[in-house]
Amino acid sequence: MPKFATSPGTRDILAPDSARWRHFQQVFADVVEPAGYAHIIPPMFEDLGVFLRVGETTEIVTKEMYDFEDKGGRRIALRPEQTASVCRAFVEHRPVTPWKVWYGGPNFRYEKPQQGRYRQFDQVGIEALGPDDPQLDAEVIALAMQFYAQLGLRQVRLSINSLGDSGDRDRYATALRAHFSAHLDALSAESRATLERNPLRVLDSKRSEDAAVIAAAPKMADHLSADAATHFAHVQAALRSASIQFVVDDRLVRGLDYYRRTTFEFVSTALSAAHTAIGGGGRYDGLVADLGGPETPGIGFALGLDRTLLACDAEGVFAAPASRVDVFVVDVTGGAEATSICSALRAAGVGADRAYEGKSMKSQMKAADRSGARIAIIIGDDERTTNTAIIRTMDDGSQQSAQRDNLVASVRQALGR
Repeated sequence: MPKFATSPGTRDILAPDSARWRHFQQVFADVVEPAGYAHIIPPMFEDLGVFLRVGETTEIVTKEMYDFEDKGGRRIALRPEQTASVCRAFVEHRPVTPWKVWYGGPNFRYEKPQQGRYRQFDQVGIEALGPDDPQLDAEVIALAMQFYAQLGLRQVRLSINSLGDSGDRDRYATALRAHFSAHLDALSAESRATLERNPLRVLDSKRSEDAAVIAAAPKMADHLSADAATHFAHVQAALRSASIQFVVDDRLVRGLDYYRRTTFEFVSTALSAAHTAIGGGGRYDGLVADLGGPETPGIGFALGLDRTLLACDAEGVFAAPASRVDVFVVDVTGGAEATSICSALRAAGVGADRAYEGKSMKSQMKAADRSGARIAIIIGDDERTTNTAIIRTMDDGSQQSAQRDNLVASVRQALGR
């Protein structure tokens, strides 16, 4: 028989990590929903054309897309990110603006697996479409920082930049191409190849041989239009008024071609690996129009679940939640009593589990210990005869007898409810 395993770049998420993942998304929802962001669940695959708008010079499109022809002859792609899907949904359904939504779930990119980076990876994020207001930019950034704080993270650095309007970005790309072309011999082979596709992406290089040339490159701030410069100044003022610390990084360009004006990135200073970015986003004011909709400004972010959890581990925060099982029923009389007691407890909102297959008292107590339950309810022949149960506190071994007719109330009292 063949022995199957997960595909490269994927893995099974087992408990207790799976509970941590689910709690991560719930904490995110608890932060953004009170700010007016409603949940959206886009499909996991779309027409390939939706994601080509991400940028045909980006590696996501040129190298990493999982695309294929379906049985109907349609060209389909698994989503590599969700902003384009949200904008497609906006074009299709035309909701009233401002349209504020949040999402969470897996994306797919064919890239080299490494720590914190997988071919199937989860993100949470928000998108806000409609207003071209720097106050909205500040709100979006502030919600991400609030979420990190809610997780317990304290070592998160926010970097911001402006990529200007489309004309500004084009002029800047031309200036960068001229600068880097004049110093080709000093660039790494990888950066020379990147220069052919997109000169802005050269700024992302972390290779030592590229550092001096990048440091001497033109700055985006010198190519901003008056409107874009004013917008960026207002974003900074709004962040300061909200007491959000940030640094302006004029080399920050982000990885997707649709970004305009405000762009930002969150870095964990607690991580020491090469990849310390745990999230980011920006404005994409032309994306809705590129997908066939009206000219509609938009801004959002995506936060990587794996990288963020690595940052949590580095800071010793946001551990896996405790077991949801409050009570473990140990029944050595055949199992029917355990069935009855578990049903009653669960109906009353008390988490309860049990053993099966008529295991011994010793075996069932070991299972109770592994379950993480705070209390064990023990039923033996004597208890069944007298219509009672033993309630044992697992941490100190203390125990008491309780009448079966009042068992749920006794358990609640023992749990401090």
